[in-house]
Amino acid sequence: MIKQIKTAALSLVLSTMLLTSYSSYARSIHTAWDTLLKNNVVSINRGHSTEVDYAAMGDDHKALTRYLNSLSAISEAEFNDWSKPKQLAFLINAYNAWTVELILTKYPDLESIKDLGSFFSSPWSKEFIPLLGKTRSLDEIEHELIRGSGKYNDPRIHFAVNCASIGCPALREEAYTGEKLEAQLDEQTKRFLSDMTRNVVQQNELQLSSIFKWYGDDFKMGFRGAKSLNEFILQYPNAIKLIPAQQKALKIDKMKIKFLDYDWKLNAAM
Repeated sequence: MIKQIKTAALSLVLSTMLLTSYSSYARSIHTAWDTLLKNNVVSINRGHSTEVDYAAMGDDHKALTRYLNSLSAISEAEFNDWSKPKQLAFLINAYNAWTVELILTKYPDLESIKDLGSFFSSPWSKEFIPLLGKTRSLDEIEHELIRGSGKYNDPRIHFAVNCASIGCPALREEAYTGEKLEAQLDEQTKRFLSDMTRNVVQQNELQLSSIFKWYGDDFKMGFRGAKSLNEFILQYPNAIKLIPAQQKALKIDKMKIKFLDYDWKLNAAM
């Protein structure tokens, strides 16, 4: 009986050690990306947005390659064992890191990520990313793994994934992690909504980024109870600087919403 108890106790200790080690690994896999971001992403526009020093990223390309290889080494089975926040942080980081890698294939000889596409194919449809057991495109990561899976249902991801353009929400100056993801996504949302170069309130009119037009349905899927874009915006009234009268008008759908043109120029530091 004592032997059985000791065996069970040893098994519990080993299991705990394995889980702790596994959790640490899932966390530390993004350390290299975190360093690259901290060293090469510059906050601008009073902190509302960022620029990327792609030249410096190119100088650190070996570190970026090692990081991308570490992402590719994760099997689908490993990924499926993680918590949802760790999965989502992994996918957002993967999207952003491979976007930087795509830009570096032609930088500095491009003015926009769109220059990497053609009449017949967009840069987002290029299949060049070995991830979770197959070769994928940026579109597949965003629209199938993140949005299309139905697993995460979090419209705030649109303020975290970065398409290397000025019109995009900021490329965050740190890696996303499962442990900090909730706070990171909320901060990114407030950061973007409060950027008056992308979202403007004028009397009874809201002028919003085209992101809210392109992905409008994502803001109607019940995140924190929001069943409309208006209800989502009303979760962040202070960020977008809505006075009480405007909040009331938006709540009863009496504010006009206009979508602004998107700036596709490269978000490169000069």
